[in-house]
Amino acid sequence: MLVKIQKNYKELSEKAAEILIKEISKNPSIVICFATGSTPPGMYKKLVLAYKKKKIRFSGITSFNLDEYYKIKRKDKNSYCYYMHKILFDKINIKNKNINFLNGEAKNYKKECENYEKKINDKPIDIQILGVGVNGHIAFNEPGSKFNSKTRLVRLSQETIKANSRFFKNKKSMPKKALTMGISTIKKAKKIILLASGEKKAEAIFHLVKGNLDEKWPLTSLKNHNNLVVIIDKKAASLILKKL
Repeated sequence: MLVKIQKNYKELSEKAAEILIKEISKNPSIVICFATGSTPPGMYKKLVLAYKKKKIRFSGITSFNLDEYYKIKRKDKNSYCYYMHKILFDKINIKNKNINFLNGEAKNYKKECENYEKKINDKPIDIQILGVGVNGHIAFNEPGSKFNSKTRLVRLSQETIKANSRFFKNKKSMPKKALTMGISTIKKAKKIILLASGEKKAEAIFHLVKGNLDEKWPLTSLKNHNNLVVIIDKKAASLILKKL
């Protein structure tokens, strides 16, 4: 595990983008799994800027996304499909045929999850971008998720519903379930870049860096990954810095 502590969110975003730009430059046909949430947008803005400056191209990359609410329409402004197109995909030259999402409108969620798992097995992920929830969830693998879990339908925790409902005009309309890549699916990635910003993430980061493997804190499953880069700001690092 390589932990990079940055001064603030801006520098965190710059460092994460810098790593991705180097990786894309080395391998134009790289497979990247993207994350949503409140932390990655700064990095995405830097990637768009690099594309506009012609530092990198996205025409050869394949993308996956970690999760999607269930049920939700792709064009719903709160869907992660809509989010990724608005913040990144519509601003770069990625090919639509290379973009992969879990379908939040799928009638048969089991088949949808099985097909997504197969797609990932057929096109292994080179770089996995992750955020982390206050309760330590990665993607929508909530506390108690099995470390050997695969892509599946999950029920969201009350903590996650409370945290994410702020994005919905009508909080009661927020889905209570989601489709998510499983922990074992995530860990198949050759390289994982986990981002965390702010004091609310400090406890989760402490468990990752200083704690033991614990299903109560899903992100601890990453401890034994052989290529994990953790990029955090000083606020998210506050508890591990106290213990140094």
